[in-house]
Amino acid sequence: MSPPRSPETGPADRPEVVYGIHPVRHALLARPAQIQRLLVTRERGREVAEILRLARQHGVPVSFEERAALQRLARGGRHQGVVSLIGPRPYVELEDVVEQARQRGEPALVLVLDGIQDPQNLGSLLRTAEACGVHGVIVPKDRAAGVTPAAVKASAGAAEHVPVARVTNLVAALGALKEAGLWVVGVTPDAGSSLYEVDLRGHVALVIGGEGSGIRRLVRERCDAAVAIPMRGRVASLNAGVAGAVVLYEALRQRGLPARPAVPPPGKDLRQGHPRQKPADVGVPGDPPAHGR
Repeated sequence: MSPPRSPETGPADRPEVVYGIHPVRHALLARPAQIQRLLVTRERGREVAEILRLARQHGVPVSFEERAALQRLARGGRHQGVVSLIGPRPYVELEDVVEQARQRGEPALVLVLDGIQDPQNLGSLLRTAEACGVHGVIVPKDRAAGVTPAAVKASAGAAEHVPVARVTNLVAALGALKEAGLWVVGVTPDAGSSLYEVDLRGHVALVIGGEGSGIRRLVRERCDAAVAIPMRGRVASLNAGVAGAVVLYEALRQRGLPARPAVPPPGKDLRQGHPRQKPADVGVPGDPPAHGR
């Protein structure tokens, strides 16, 4: 089921440029009505033929251009012979993220990104989030990468299928998630608890910090718990995209375990408080052996 969309969009009425085989294909599958035009190089292969079929199916105008014209639109990005011009990207409201979990009948799993500035990292995180069934991603409006063409390309089209909410105040957004019944867990290298010691099977929001700076102090203070990814080598931390993948797949692993007693659904409305269920601090069934931590 497609997530409810908010009227908020990107920069005023400017079409978004989406390029590359997978991003354009997923845009045609997810929001064909918003595609204003599809541009294709004259030399094309089988994958482009599939994109043309989808464009015809949805009545999207197609023009055949020289490769240089696509290169200019993609601003040097690897366009693979296809570029689409799409209406400004719609973002969801914060409330819609929790509603996604309710509609799917699952414990909420939300990814919160605190100041990710590299579009490649953002795209990687969106791709992993979609693969792990995350119900929504929350990003701040300021001092952070938006879902730009470069991020969409890095996500291999996953950005079209995972709801993204942009918020003015990330600390306030975490408070709203907590009121809705989510347990907020920050991922930081200096945490006293290991990722593998925390139960992530309930309603959880996972917070990943920005490149270099990590989670900001006020955001960390809003977290209910902090966990670290065990490291055995000389490197002190992981790239934000890699760290997010490790944490999300641990959450996915735990959620594949035999069901525990039913978790009450998250609050239907973020403005209505809901008791939260704190995950157990240790002893998650199926933990990796101690020597592997």
